[in-house]
Amino acid sequence: MQSFPSDVLNNIRKALEEEKTRVMAQVAILAAQDPFTDTERVNDNAASDTEASEENDHERYAAMGDELRVRVAAIDDALIRVGNGTYGYCVSCGTLIDTDRLAIVPTATLCLDCEKKK
Repeated sequence: MQSFPSDVLNNIRKALEEEKTRVMAQVAILAAQDPFTDTERVNDNAASDTEASEENDHERYAAMGDELRVRVAAIDDALIRVGNGTYGYCVSCGTLIDTDRLAIVPTATLCLDCEKKK
């Protein structure tokens, strides 16, 4: 199995780690903005429209946080593949994933053919 040169893998690892740091910062920002993290919220006797707005905001922040955590998991998986030498190979058919695809989606696990079949 041919692998990427070590300097290329080091650059990929660095880029993935930077992306993970950036995404984790976004998760923290969302968590801080979630109205349900305010412990005083339980005792504030807010009007029903305020309560509904807070509920809606909470659901939106929770959904965005979940999406970001999925991205972090994909980045972690890509970092594992970088470490064990399987990065850039399709997990379905084993062929090399096109480098243009990896440049756009560095966490890609499937080649275009397998992605289309999915």
